[in-house]
Amino acid sequence: MESSQSVVVERLQQAQNAHDLEAFLACFAPHFQGAHPVHPERDELGIEHVRRNWSAMFHNIPDFHSELLRLTVEDETTWAEWYWFGTHRNGSQFGMRGVTILGIQADQIESARLYMEPA
Repeated sequence: MESSQSVVVERLQQAQNAHDLEAFLACFAPHFQGAHPVHPERDELGIEHVRRNWSAMFHNIPDFHSELLRLTVEDETTWAEWYWFGTHRNGSQFGMRGVTILGIQADQIESARLYMEPA
């Protein structure tokens, strides 16, 4: 049986691969808080920060693609392993691999801890 948390992650991935910023943002709560424990300067507070970051991502990597490698849900915590890849407008390759730990409530991502590194 599919959990509501896994449905949110699937919607997130579909929006990423469609480069649909509004559908992507609809996956997040307005008061979203994102932490990058290894890179705290990248922390995100609020949906507008997510909008700026992913708008730039979709623009700068026109063939951005997201692969969801593994997904585990336990209570209100969802662990997702990702491979994000594509080609920058300047022709250089983009690749990130890692894990996100998501706090999902009421069908929206309220918090995330991102452990994504260049691949």
